[in-house]
Amino acid sequence: MTLIWLSIGWVFASALVATLPMRHQYFPGVVLLLAAPVLIVLAGIQFGWIFALLGLAAFVSMFRNPLRYIVARLRGEHPEIPE
Repeated sequence: MTLIWLSIGWVFASALVATLPMRHQYFPGVVLLLAAPVLIVLAGIQFGWIFALLGLAAFVSMFRNPLRYIVARLRGEHPEIPE
């Protein structure tokens, strides 16, 4: 039951961070970006791999731009950051 409440809290936190101006989104966005895989793995352990796969799809959909940025940086590129 705790995992469900943590997941609901994560959703509300991500909605709150999305309302912030872009320059204020970086730190809380990184925290949410790091917390999501932990919640997805725990959901997979508790509810099964299908729910983990659905959570992973939602995660990649929500964080597609930051994930593209990270992949580009790992390749040695220097993508632009919006202001």
